[in-house]
Amino acid sequence: MHTPSETSRRRKWSVIAQVAFAGCLALAGCRSGVHVDGSGGGSPSDGSSTMSTANSAASTASGGAWPTPDLQCHPLPDEHAVFAPIFSQYSGVFGVHLFATAATPCPKLQHAAGVMAQYLDNDENGTPDDPLVLQAMLEVSAALVMFATEQELENSDPGRIFGAPYALQDLFGTETHPEGSTAETGFDATLEEVLHLISDKGHARAYPARLGLDIGTDLSEAMDIARGGQFTSVPNRYPPEAWYHYDDVSCDYRCMATEYFYWSLTSILGAQSYAGRPEWIADEWELYNEQLVKTTDVAVYALMTDPALKLPTTLPDGKYAPSP
Repeated sequence: MHTPSETSRRRKWSVIAQVAFAGCLALAGCRSGVHVDGSGGGSPSDGSSTMSTANSAASTASGGAWPTPDLQCHPLPDEHAVFAPIFSQYSGVFGVHLFATAATPCPKLQHAAGVMAQYLDNDENGTPDDPLVLQAMLEVSAALVMFATEQELENSDPGRIFGAPYALQDLFGTETHPEGSTAETGFDATLEEVLHLISDKGHARAYPARLGLDIGTDLSEAMDIARGGQFTSVPNRYPPEAWYHYDDVSCDYRCMATEYFYWSLTSILGAQSYAGRPEWIADEWELYNEQLVKTTDVAVYALMTDPALKLPTTLPDGKYAPSP
């Protein structure tokens, strides 16, 4: 479960985006990414930057060497000058962009980059585990945008940010914990928000029949079981047999699927079982460890552990150290 402030913030994010792009923005909702067309992906700014990156990825996937992410904080590159008034820091992971404001601590941007690198290269051999997923992300210019606080986002220029030709996911410095999740500091939201970007813009696009977010995919059919029925919006009351009962009314069916992917995979990987966390999330998600997912949500466990999908098997800690 998210805290009330987190839920409120996600709703504010949706409102800001809708104001900025009324009539032309399709929202994934629930902080599961913002894009600028109705198909789930962004469009290139002038075609050159995005296509050159995607073509480079395709070439690399067919036999070239991947550049090793350096996980450093760099000045904003000229090719992303559309963000210059707002973001001044940059990092990149296999061509996926991370932008941060000057007020965002560099170590937190580095942590987010490290988590992204570990999600994409979970065995840390210097090569993305699934080039198809990465290719899907690069095709829509997937990017993480970091603000120091929620207030900094609200005080920025939403139209300039969300109007840019990228598929965006936000993360705040105040919810980013390089030291890890603890009962004292709270959950490291990097594990959630980075995964949302990858699952929405990568896995869902690379494997639409299996990990897609619409009704009828393997993921959504498992979710329908977990929620006790197929609900396209939040029901007044979830059936008593449900173990996934997300109640944010701003979250549509696709958003629910995004959150379900996150809960399922991170519970299997061990992110949700530290002291106090199971009780904190119980109103939304009951299966806080691998054994509970394996024995209760049989369908999603089989999906998340299917070797053909090459999903992560180790929880990221941000300390990416590739060794070919």
